[in-house]
Amino acid sequence: MIDMGASSSSFLLAEANVDFMIHGLLKYHLFGQELWLTTTHVGMFLVSIVLMIFAVAVNRKIKKANAKDTPGTLQNIAELVVEMLDKMVDGIMGARGRKFANYILTLFLFILFCNLSGLLGLRPPTADYGVTFGLGIITFCMIQFINIKDNKIGAFTGLFKPLPFLFPINLIGEIATPFSLSLRLFGNILSGTVLMALIYGLLPIFITLGIPSMLHIYFDIFSGVIQTYVFCMLTMVFVTDKMASEE
Repeated sequence: MIDMGASSSSFLLAEANVDFMIHGLLKYHLFGQELWLTTTHVGMFLVSIVLMIFAVAVNRKIKKANAKDTPGTLQNIAELVVEMLDKMVDGIMGARGRKFANYILTLFLFILFCNLSGLLGLRPPTADYGVTFGLGIITFCMIQFINIKDNKIGAFTGLFKPLPFLFPINLIGEIATPFSLSLRLFGNILSGTVLMALIYGLLPIFITLGIPSMLHIYFDIFSGVIQTYVFCMLTMVFVTDKMASEE
């Protein structure tokens, strides 16, 4: 006879090891408000530090580089990334979009490193909607700035095209931009985080020694790179759409 009580207890014990939540690490008060330093902040801080170290190292390497010398590994990686993103910007936005290359490069590297941080045992910052929504808002503000800068009054009258009664739908479409960008990235990264936590927490230890490594390739590397590309590609498409009416 199966001992249902023992089975339930074992399941609950295993379930207790499942952890994919954001944790508060340090509580402090500011202007009378209770605030927390969370695992998301730590993850973003570490990613930012890594990117700054990488940028400084590449900058120093390039400044010391001699045209006659063979480029080192670090310089080759930096040139490969820059050339790849430059081609992506030119292919989607054209020559007029080159002024956005620095923003797209920064956005791409930040999101990519955040997504890949799960490989190091961190909870990816992009699995926190506060992070992805912030990125969506920044991109949305840039889109609207370009829209007003290039189209002037047309940025507002365009909401009434092709017919005036479509104004509410057009307005909702504009407002939905940061939500669609942020929710797509957040949902995909969070789903991978939850699934990996379930695998580590619910499966026997001898099974988790091999299977997670294969799943990390998909959820952290493949999916992380794809979602980074999608976010940046949509950003470029939205900006280009607002630049399209410029004569």
